[in-house]
Amino acid sequence: MTPELTALTLCGLLQFVQYALFLIPANLELGTGYTSSPRDRPPSRQLSLRTARLQRAFTNHFEALILFTLAVVVVTLSGQSSSVTQAAAWLFFAARVLYIPAYAFGWRPWRSAIFGVGFFATLTMLLATLI
Repeated sequence: MTPELTALTLCGLLQFVQYALFLIPANLELGTGYTSSPRDRPPSRQLSLRTARLQRAFTNHFEALILFTLAVVVVTLSGQSSSVTQAAAWLFFAARVLYIPAYAFGWRPWRSAIFGVGFFATLTMLLATLI
């Protein structure tokens, strides 16, 4: 397995970790009656600030993972894994790990900077395949 695919696998596992980090407090705050329902109505209680942030970080990871997956597929299928694409893949993974506490604890402006690192790491991977 290429380093890019390993980083992608770890990013997939990170999504499960983020789900648990959000799901546990959400169930405690909203109750399992609501979280196991079809959610046709808004909850009677609101999520705490931190749990709402964990939910947004979880959703953001899905969005970032789409582009990163595309980059890994392009690098892998084109056979263009290099030290640049490998470093960018690991940088993306590190940024996504750091993004969780940055979002949860409201680190400003660091949350946006950390997101930018991951975003540009993905862009670097795509551009590296064209060069």
